Amino acid sequence: MNSTAKKERELAKMSPFEIKNELIKLAKKDARKSTGQFLNAGRGNPDWIATVPRQAFFLLGEWALTECERTYKADPGIAGIPQSDGAMDRLKHYLMVNSTRPGATMLADAIDYCIETLGIEPDSLAYEWAEAIIGDQYPTPVRILEHTQDIIRAYMAQEMGNKAPGFGREYDLFATEGGTAAMCYIFDSLQANHLVNNHDRIALMTPIFTPYLEIPGLDRYEFDVVNIEAKLMDADGLHVWQYPDEELDKLRDPSIKLLCLVNPSNPPSYKLSKHCMDRIVDIVKHDNPNLMIVTDDVYGTFAKDFRSLMYELPANTLCVYSFSKYFGATGWRLAVIGLAKENIYDRLIAALPDIQRKDLFNRYRSLTPDPDGITFIDRLVADSRAVALNHTAGLSTPQQVQMALFALFCLIDKDDDYKHKMQEMIHARLDALWKSAGFTLVPDKDRVGYYSEIDIMVWGKKFYGDDFCKWLADTYQPLDVVLRLAKETSVVLLNGSGFAGPDWSVRASLANLTTDDYVVIGKAVRQILDAYHDEYVAAKGK
Repeated sequence: MNSTAKKERELAKMSPFEIKNELIKLAKKDARKSTGQFLNAGRGNPDWIATVPRQAFFLLGEWALTECERTYKADPGIAGIPQSDGAMDRLKHYLMVNSTRPGATMLADAIDYCIETLGIEPDSLAYEWAEAIIGDQYPTPVRILEHTQDIIRAYMAQEMGNKAPGFGREYDLFATEGGTAAMCYIFDSLQANHLVNNHDRIALMTPIFTPYLEIPGLDRYEFDVVNIEAKLMDADGLHVWQYPDEELDKLRDPSIKLLCLVNPSNPPSYKLSKHCMDRIVDIVKHDNPNLMIVTDDVYGTFAKDFRSLMYELPANTLCVYSFSKYFGATGWRLAVIGLAKENIYDRLIAALPDIQRKDLFNRYRSLTPDPDGITFIDRLVADSRAVALNHTAGLSTPQQVQMALFALFCLIDKDDDYKHKMQEMIHARLDALWKSAGFTLVPDKDRVGYYSEIDIMVWGKKFYGDDFCKWLADTYQPLDVVLRLAKETSVVLLNGSGFAGPDWSVRASLANLTTDDYVVIGKAVRQILDAYHDEYVAAKGK
């Protein structure tokens, strides 16, 4: 084995997000050498921000400071804390005086929505916002602020439930430090509460965001993982990134306790088809009623008419939703875990053997005289702070205000102008990538397009035949594609194999570069494929 192949094999054992660092070094080196343009489409951090809810946040913060100074003010720069009586009248007066300031119109409309549609008591809302944005108190309740939960419930109903009437009020929410924290909390609490134990069987719908592949293999879990593979292809041999019935039917096995999925998927970026959704629902209802489901729906807002499994199987489903991508807010670390009030997690805990229930009684007994009565979502909160620090748990209150304002921005956007703009932008970039590569992008109502997964073998077969593909697989390691892209074209993409996708696939993020940049990237991908073919022709003497 030559040194290049050996290095590629070593790199292939790493997370694609760690390989990315090596690719960036290579791409930057090539860009300096060739005066080419360094283009990093490896990570999904968006290149946009939602401005209006941020303007509202800063204006609200200025008002909250006046509320503090109204209570008490002294040098050098000392003030009291907000008071609730008459707070809404003062906030409305402030917005009237500052009506031309950025964010004022949104705040005024958001207040009307909260009072008239959500039925929130005015002074209570204004007081929560004043205290929360100032950050002068611990989060109370620790799981999520009362009116933040009211607002996010409505937002989840709109975005995850496809505007289902009344949907959301029957859900409890836990505000977390981004979707990554939510993932960690869920796995920890499932194990701490004996809902999944070491070596238990769990299922992953692949391809999937890499941490869902890596966490189950950690020593503390060592789960027996069953992959549910999205390997359906159409009559032309192209991926449709959905799940054959025989793959989904693996879930009929009741020994599979937990199912994890990202919907829409990462990296293919397709929402579950109605057929797949209906089949999962049927499987749970008739064959595996205690199947616990974790659905990561961060990209749901980029899909048309999106419906989460949270809505289809509310008793079984823990929904993780992050605000990071849609609003350009990865640095804010904003997410929620949603769980129906009536759920199998609480029922399964109540049905545990006496010895395990006693263990849990002792684990949570410092929190309440009735530890058995603590719901699973509140156990998540306690476990996130090692139980003993439950009283200081919770997402920081300024973060919760910004999260609520992001949600309200969409709730009062009756024509979905922001949503349509986001969808149009990523679709334009996706079209540019595939067109410039010379690949066919077949229309598909389930395609979302935040990422794109390109299978080099599929297009190698289309253009150059089976013999070429066999030669390529025999001659090179799959990781060679992303390494060549970095070294020869200064383009960084991630290897699809790192997401349990096809070995010779690559993942491009459509979120963080311009449309013109994706034209360059598409040409670079095709350049590498054609270069392989040139080598093949030379090797075969044809």
